[in-house]
Amino acid sequence: MQKKWIVLSLGLFFSFNVAAEDNSSTSTSNKEYHQTMAAQQASAAYEGDPSVIFPVYAKHGMVVSEHELASQVGLDILKEGGNAVDAAVGVAFALAVVLPNAGNIGGGGFMLAYDKKNQKVRAIDFREVAPLNANKNSFLTENGAVIDGKSINTHYASGVPGTVAGLEYAWKQGGKLPWKKIINPAIKLADKGFEVSPALEKKLSNSASLLGRWEATRAIFFKNNQPLKNGDLLVQKDLAKSLRLIAKHGAKAFYEGDIADKIAAEMKPYNWITKQDLENYKVIEREPIWGTYKGYQIAIMPPPSSGGVHIIQILNILERWPLYQWGQNSARTIHYMVEAMKLAYVDRAKYLGDPDFVSVPVKGLISKQYADELAKKITPKASTVAAVNPGNPFPYESEETTHFSVVDKEGNAVSVTYTLNGNFGNGIVVKGTGILLNNEMDDFALKPGVANIYGLMGSAANQVEVGKRPLSSMSPAFVFHNNQLHLVTGSPGGARIITTVLQMILNDIEFNLNPAEATAAARVHHQLLPNELRVEKPLSIDTINLLKKRGHKVVTKASMGKTQTIKVNPNGILEGASDTRNPDGKVMGY
Repeated sequence: MQKKWIVLSLGLFFSFNVAAEDNSSTSTSNKEYHQTMAAQQASAAYEGDPSVIFPVYAKHGMVVSEHELASQVGLDILKEGGNAVDAAVGVAFALAVVLPNAGNIGGGGFMLAYDKKNQKVRAIDFREVAPLNANKNSFLTENGAVIDGKSINTHYASGVPGTVAGLEYAWKQGGKLPWKKIINPAIKLADKGFEVSPALEKKLSNSASLLGRWEATRAIFFKNNQPLKNGDLLVQKDLAKSLRLIAKHGAKAFYEGDIADKIAAEMKPYNWITKQDLENYKVIEREPIWGTYKGYQIAIMPPPSSGGVHIIQILNILERWPLYQWGQNSARTIHYMVEAMKLAYVDRAKYLGDPDFVSVPVKGLISKQYADELAKKITPKASTVAAVNPGNPFPYESEETTHFSVVDKEGNAVSVTYTLNGNFGNGIVVKGTGILLNNEMDDFALKPGVANIYGLMGSAANQVEVGKRPLSSMSPAFVFHNNQLHLVTGSPGGARIITTVLQMILNDIEFNLNPAEATAAARVHHQLLPNELRVEKPLSIDTINLLKKRGHKVVTKASMGKTQTIKVNPNGILEGASDTRNPDGKVMGY
């Protein structure tokens, strides 16, 4: 009889310390260490050891997303003979209904698709682009100051959406089932409605002032002049109509048809996104970035994702040190990891942008030789940076991107991260469509040296230009071992996506944690500016004190990331974990 273990709580976090913090001598090899840990874990599985957090197991296929209803859609598609691409497209449209703060058809994102038969990984870029009426001064006053809020909560905040085009492109390249069939579940969810969860109630409440500004938005998400609450039915009739048009006419309905007309009409008073902008939108298929780490191969998104470049860059730096000996989340491991993070974020601000507009030195940034040079800068003490006030005028943070992962019975896989950027994007629903718009223009460097809502700095490489795609931290990822798919992962989290995905990869490769354990582990983050080491609350106080002794300014803040991860074992058994930092998430397999 097949056993299943389900992660019920995030109450257990991992924080191990090395007794002698700077004594790295050990007689245990990396291979022996992993074999020992695997044996202990297998023994615990049979003995029902309560100290081990178990993932969900499946044999034929698995879907992991931030909402149970969306995961169910994907699982049903797999059971009906669809492949990983079919399921991913179905999940994406379903999330646009049931996860309105991040799931979307009015935003954009990145997809990695693995075709096992042909041993090929495809990187599909459906990121938003700056409209024809945009320029580098669009968000500046006559005196050159950034206009507070214009790139966040106005019509001007929206880039030309890419999600619908991206999903159709992926399906045409690799899908099996009829287009209409994989969109129908989302149509039903929008038409019949679903109950608002406590988590969604909190999102709506926190964004009430943003959503309440717009009549078309209030009509969907408010009742009796108040945001919907837990147990209320969220019905989206206009969104169902839009999805029916997309199901019938494909992406043309969004970019050339009735939906395009409504978007252009919504934007006309602001002279922003036009019908021509929508007609001009193109999906770009790029070559994924490949890196190696201690015998594993990592395939990840290239620019305009900054995540892929810098995850490989950080792994290259860390590869020289025996992190497994120092301990998962020990002070020494965290110190060297965050020092490498700082170096990567310096390069992000300087070099990264849309590769169709600027020359990004990817080859150099991800080279082992460059990592050798950077590693020499890291000492046992925290590095210092010049005191810089990032001048962030926006007093909030947002993590409202979402990620989902799919593996089918043939071993094909899809890893997708897509977004509206901020929570519910700019809060504007296009009248008559039910579609929320993104506020991705804030991901550009509106003015070099001024931070965006995530505190990230940028240079001229990421300035606004017509048709340009803003830099992103989204990092859907695959890990391979012995030429076999090993891990599918990714996360939302704004600037923290890069470090969250990095830690998921390290928790698997270095510390042999199963997906549930790797997900539950406390996370840390450093992006150079602000000069603070951000940690999650459960990190050991002893570890924090040791980090402070090394010179780090440690601050404890809210949780980071909501990873959705699938591990593929050599015997074909799948292990999945949905990050319970969002309690609505769900792993489903069969």
